[in-house]
Amino acid sequence: MHVAARLPMLFLGILALVVGVLAGLARVAVPVPVAAAAQAGSHGALMIAAFLGTVIGLERAVALASNPKAGLSTRLWPYLAPLAAGLGGLALLAGVALWIAQALFLVAGIILTAGSALIVRQQPLLYTATMALGALSWLVGNIAWADSGSLFIAVPWWMAFLVLTIAGERLELARFLPTPAAAKRIFAIIVVVMLAGMGIAFWSEELGLRLFAAALIALSLWLLRYDIARRTVKQTGLTRYIAVCLLAGYAWLAIGAVLGALGGFSLGNPLRDAALHAVLLGFVFSMIFGHAPIIFPAVARVQIPYHPAFYLQLVLLHGSLAARVIGDLGDMAALRQGAAIANSIALVTFFVTMLLSAIRGRSGRTVAAAGKTQQRST
Repeated sequence: MHVAARLPMLFLGILALVVGVLAGLARVAVPVPVAAAAQAGSHGALMIAAFLGTVIGLERAVALASNPKAGLSTRLWPYLAPLAAGLGGLALLAGVALWIAQALFLVAGIILTAGSALIVRQQPLLYTATMALGALSWLVGNIAWADSGSLFIAVPWWMAFLVLTIAGERLELARFLPTPAAAKRIFAIIVVVMLAGMGIAFWSEELGLRLFAAALIALSLWLLRYDIARRTVKQTGLTRYIAVCLLAGYAWLAIGAVLGALGGFSLGNPLRDAALHAVLLGFVFSMIFGHAPIIFPAVARVQIPYHPAFYLQLVLLHGSLAARVIGDLGDMAALRQGAAIANSIALVTFFVTMLLSAIRGRSGRTVAAAGKTQQRST
C-alpha cells in the first residue's frame, strides 16, 4: 500500500491520541474543551484501542507487506486492522452507538490476530508467537469489553497486548546476543503465567490480577537482564538514545507491576492511577519514544535524523510521571494534576520534535539530491 494511503489511518490514530490525552486531563479535573471532557470515560479506549491499536496495526501490516513472497491480497488485507481501529476511535469521538465502535475494534483485533498468526506460520519462532499472543490478548480484551460493557475487564488484556508486542519485538533483537536456552524457557513460562493470571481474573479478580502483576515483574527483570540495550547504551547517538528509552521503560514496567502486585490493578484501589500510568505511560510511551525514529520511516516514509534534543522529551516524560506517582502515593491532588499536565506537555514535545526532525531530514535529502545533480552536471 502506498504511503499516501497509510497517512489517513495514522491521522485517525493521532486524533484519538489528542482527544484521549485531553480526556485524561479531564479525569484529574483539568479544564478542557467540553467535547474532550465528554470522552473522559473513553480515555483508555482512545489511548489503547484507537491510537495504539492503529499504530501497531500499521506497523504489522507494513511488515507483512514487505515480505517479498507476499501476494497482492496479503499486502492489502492486513491494513484493514489499523483502518478499523482508527474508525473505531472516530466512532467514539462521533458519539454514535457504543456497539459500533466496539464492533470496529473487534474487527481490528480479529485481523491483527490473523496477520500475526500468518507471521507465525511463516516464522514459527518464540518472538513471533509472543507478538501473536499479544494481538490475541487485544482481541480477547475487545470481546470482554463488548460483552460486559466494562473497560475495567478489558484493561489487563489490553496491557498484555502492549507488553507482549513490545517484549516480542525485543526478543527478536535478542537473537543478536547469546541468550541461553534456559532464559528463553523462562521467558515462555512468564508469558504463560501472565495469560493465566488474566484468565483467572475473570473468576477471581484479586488473585488473577496479582498473578498477572507478578508475571510483569518477572518480565521486567528478564528484559533488564537479557535485552541488547544493556550493551548498546554504551554506544553513542541514536543507538544510545534508544537504549536509554528501553532501560527506563523496563524500570517503569517493574514499578507499575510492583504497585499492581500491591493491588494497584484493581478497580477503586488508591494505587490504580499510579500502577496503570507507570506501565502504560512510563513503559509503553518510553518504547514509542525510542522506536519512533525507526518506525516512522517504515510507516510514513519520512526520515527522522537523530538530535540530542530527543532527550528533552524523555526527561519530561519520566520526570512528570515520577511526580504523578508521588502525587498518587501521597494523595496530593494538586501535584497529580500538575504532573498530568506535564505528561501531556511531554507528549506534545515528542510530536513537535519528531515533526521538526522529519522536516530536517527532508531538507537534508533535498540538499543531498541537489548536490548530486550539480556533480552530474559538472
